[in-house]
Amino acid sequence: MLKWALIFLVISIVAGVFGFTGVSAVAGRIARLLFALFLAIFLVLLVLALMAGEALF
Repeated sequence: MLKWALIFLVISIVAGVFGFTGVSAVAGRIARLLFALFLAIFLVLLVLALMAGEALF
């Protein structure tokens, strides 16, 4: 899924350079959505790891 985020980032940058605002807006929106998704997953896993660490010690 991180691969798709990078692909949409590249599409967004290329579309911005060429001035395709519609394509750029959609690709940017998808890139932001994927970033938020990965951030949420990271935070959940971080909390679970901290809770598991406290349970072990």
